[in-house]
Amino acid sequence: MTSLPPILLVTCGDPAGIGPEVVCLAWQRTAAHGSARLRVVADAGMLADVLATRPGLPALTVRRISADDPRPSHRGEILVIPSAARGSGPAPVDAAPPPIGVPSALGGEMAAAAVLTASTLVREGRAAALVTGPLHKEALHAAGFDVPGHTELLARDCGLSDEAVSMMLWLPAPDGGDAVDGLGVAHATLHEPLRAALARLSPALITAAGRRLDGGLGALLGRRPRIAVAALNPHAGEGGIFGDDEARLVAPAVAALVSEGVDACGPLPADTLFVRASQGAFDGIVALYHDQGHIPIKLLGMHRAVNVTLGLPIVRTSVAHGTAFDIVGRGLADPASMLAAIDAALRLVAAKGSLTAASARAASGAPR
Repeated sequence: MTSLPPILLVTCGDPAGIGPEVVCLAWQRTAAHGSARLRVVADAGMLADVLATRPGLPALTVRRISADDPRPSHRGEILVIPSAARGSGPAPVDAAPPPIGVPSALGGEMAAAAVLTASTLVREGRAAALVTGPLHKEALHAAGFDVPGHTELLARDCGLSDEAVSMMLWLPAPDGGDAVDGLGVAHATLHEPLRAALARLSPALITAAGRRLDGGLGALLGRRPRIAVAALNPHAGEGGIFGDDEARLVAPAVAALVSEGVDACGPLPADTLFVRASQGAFDGIVALYHDQGHIPIKLLGMHRAVNVTLGLPIVRTSVAHGTAFDIVGRGLADPASMLAAIDAALRLVAAKGSLTAASARAASGAPR
């Protein structure tokens, strides 16, 4: 008996941003229809309105289906599973979309409803993975969701603490490169004020990020990754002249990772580390705070970068860009990151056994 291809669920993010545009463009361009069954979890009326009113989008029809519909997907017709409103049944179809280019409670509610609906379907085993478009944090808060973003929203939806998961930015090799090459960056701290992140930083947080990076990046690459841990201070502290954080926080974490069998080294000065990694010296980097990892990855290849949540019991990838309210409806949306996120999700689904095992070890803190 031939098994059906896996189902991948895609969400648009905030409907007032470019998320729906990149989803429509990626749907029409992706080769994933040949190896998976794609569905968009969204308000079907919103998606139809986007296709009818925003320029530069392909001529696609919108078809509502149930979550259990087995049909294949194809490039000419978007298959939409309606998202459920919080605490109720299905959200009204053909609802008036929120105004474009501005944050609103309606936009935040519609974005979160789609993510939570899709997360439930994946956790129930009715889909294999979740690929998400960009949220707007102000809109999310206006809708009553007290979370910094997707990473924490999904962690809590899966019954985990915020600290149980890590964000990895995955930068696949550029066109023409080896399909299994790329650079992954996991973050020891994430969406919080820099002062709070540095006060909270600890060997345990760094070790956990490195452990999750080893498992998640290993699943993408199909081999043991070479990991470097960034220093916190300039010149890695210059032997203590610029601070002792490297000796107190980072070096013990690297030693713990090595003792678990992770191919890790550090602390290494962050200003040269990303140059070395971009030249192939490392497969992965543990960044100690948000901008230390995000800025270099986005300079190296923002439009092809992918956000992967490590530590979840489900496969979740995402675009690595924001809602871009300033270019909504101008025909400028670039689907490259969404296409890369779909590809990464498929690769992680194929390696789901090793990823699930790595996530379980990371959640428990057990060594490899």
